[in-house]
Amino acid sequence: MNTAALGAVPARALSQGDLACALVVIVIWGSNFVVMKMGLQTLSPMLLGTLRFIAASLPFLLFVRRPALPWRFIVAYGLAQGLGQFGLLFLGLRLGMTAGMASVVMQTQAFFTLILAVTLLHERARPAQWLGLAVAFGGLLVIASAHGEGALQMSLAGFVLTLGAAFMWATSNLVVRFAARVGGDYAPFPFIVWSSTVPIVPFFALALWLDGPASVAAQLGGLNGRALFAVLYLALLATLLAYSLWTRLLQRHPAGRVSPFSLLIPVVGLLAAMLVLGEQPAPAQWAGTGAVLCGMLINQFGHLWWKRG
Repeated sequence: MNTAALGAVPARALSQGDLACALVVIVIWGSNFVVMKMGLQTLSPMLLGTLRFIAASLPFLLFVRRPALPWRFIVAYGLAQGLGQFGLLFLGLRLGMTAGMASVVMQTQAFFTLILAVTLLHERARPAQWLGLAVAFGGLLVIASAHGEGALQMSLAGFVLTLGAAFMWATSNLVVRFAARVGGDYAPFPFIVWSSTVPIVPFFALALWLDGPASVAAQLGGLNGRALFAVLYLALLATLLAYSLWTRLLQRHPAGRVSPFSLLIPVVGLLAAMLVLGEQPAPAQWAGTGAVLCGMLINQFGHLWWKRG
């Protein structure tokens, strides 16, 4: 979310507790893609989305008050981040996107956010940010060129859908920035809970349309422990817990000190996919991943090097 809405953040060193929170978030979000793959072994993409958002919202509505924001922001965020981001990501993972590469490609949301913020919010971008964008884009082209159709290989369709999911994540970031201008310092947890109600009906309608009522009933009747674990992990850990911890860090420390931790998410994602799913990225994918991570580093720290030069 937009940290500008949080006001001025005092500069202080991260405590051991803060570092522990950051590491918990990194592990949860890095392993998130493997868990999605596990859930999609039993559930269709649209039904997984339905159950994930039911678990992340409905049990909490009686206890969490609606945020003091106009409904248009809650609905827009729910459609962009919920239906758009996760709908495309789940579909991409089902259609051949590997979990490890998904953890890399999804981080390009930072660059999509930069482009949208400059275009729509008229924010200024440093030259180093554009350089980082160019380097990361080159890495994405290399990753895309290494697609295949075999088992444990990344498909081109899966790559394109995951890139679309990253764009929708960036779109939801812009919704948050617009909401911050109107709502000021609103609590993020109620915002996530209430916006998670928005994609439930669209997801379920798409599940009925794409899978058919009989298939949906069969999937629900055949829910096993692995599918239930995936739903609860995605809803309670990856969304509610990790998001709350991350926001707490942003409230206590400058964004520039916290955001570089996100660079470790693809590292955890790649390692988890290799250990749990047996994925082995191709040499070109490793090279492209290195370029994407390098672009992120330039985006985060390039302005420091630029000043020294």
